[in-house]
Amino acid sequence: MTPALRIPEVTAGARILAFGDYQPARIVTNDELSKTVDTNDEWIRSRVGIAERRVAGDDEGIVELGVQAGAKALAGSGLAPSDIDLVILATCSAESPMPGHAPAVAHRLGIKAPGAFDINAACAGFCYALGTASSAVRAGSARNVLVIGSEKMSQWIDWTDRSTCIIFADGAGAAVVTGSDSPGIGPVVWGSAGDGFDKIIIDDRHSFIRQEGQAVFRWATTAIAPVAREACERAGIAPEDLAAIVPHQANLRIIQAIARKMKAVNAVVADDIIHSGNTSGASIPLALSHMIERGDVPSGAPALLVGFGAGLSYAAQVIQIP
Repeated sequence: MTPALRIPEVTAGARILAFGDYQPARIVTNDELSKTVDTNDEWIRSRVGIAERRVAGDDEGIVELGVQAGAKALAGSGLAPSDIDLVILATCSAESPMPGHAPAVAHRLGIKAPGAFDINAACAGFCYALGTASSAVRAGSARNVLVIGSEKMSQWIDWTDRSTCIIFADGAGAAVVTGSDSPGIGPVVWGSAGDGFDKIIIDDRHSFIRQEGQAVFRWATTAIAPVAREACERAGIAPEDLAAIVPHQANLRIIQAIARKMKAVNAVVADDIIHSGNTSGASIPLALSHMIERGDVPSGAPALLVGFGAGLSYAAQVIQIP
C-alpha cells in the first residue's frame, strides 16, 4: 500500500497582531526640489498631492529600513523573534537581485532559521505578501509571519527628471500575522494587466525608473475600484461598514478617485502620500501604521487595503485593524 502524505491541521483564519513603520530622517520638501528642477510647491501639490518626502542616507538600504519597521511590528505584537518562522519582504527597489533581502532582515532581527523570501509585485507587493502570509498560516506552513514592505526608491531616481523625482520616496512598513479562530484577513483579490507592464519600468541596471503617468492614472482610476469592491464582497463586508480605506499611496488624485467610487461613507481614507511620498511596496503598511498611531481608526474594525502599480499588478483584501 502506498503511504499517504500527512498535512498539518488547517487553521480557521489568520489575523494581524501589530503594524510597524520606519522612515529616514531626511525630509525633502517641494521647495528644495524646485532649486534643481523646473517645478514649485503649488505645481507638485496640484498634480500628485505631495508636500514632502523622506529620503534615506547612504547607510540605509532595503535591509536597514526593513529591520527598523520589522522590529517595531514585533515589539507591538508581543511575540519574540523566536516565535517567527517565516519572513516575507516585499520590495522592488533592491540594488542587487541576488540574494534576496529577507534572510538578512531576519538575521538582523534575531529570527533564527525562518523561511525567508522576497516578493516583487512593485506597489502591490505588500498586499501580495500579506495574502501569501495568510495562506501559509491557514495551511499550517507557518505559525507566525513577519511581513515587510521596504523600499529605497531614491536610488533608482533621476533627480533631474521632474516626472519621477517629485513622487518617489523611501521607507518601510511591517505587520505580524498569526493564526486565529476566526478570519482577520479576508481573501486576497489579485491580478495583473501585463499588456501594460512597460508603463512603469526600470529598463536595466544602468537605468532610472520611468513611467507613462497619464496612462497609469487612467488605468488606476478605472480598473482598481472594481477590484476593491470585489475584495469587500469576498470578505462579506459592505463598503459603508469600512472604517478605513488604505490604497497604495501613488497620487492623491488617484486615491481620492478610488475612494469616491467605493462610496464608503464612514471610512477614513489614508493620505500618507502628502508627507511620505510614494514608497511603492511600503506605502500601505506605512500609511496604516501611522493611522493606528494617531488613533484615526479603531481596533477590530475592518479596513480595505488596495495595492496597484508596476506590472501592472494589483491586489486587495479586507483586514481587521489590530
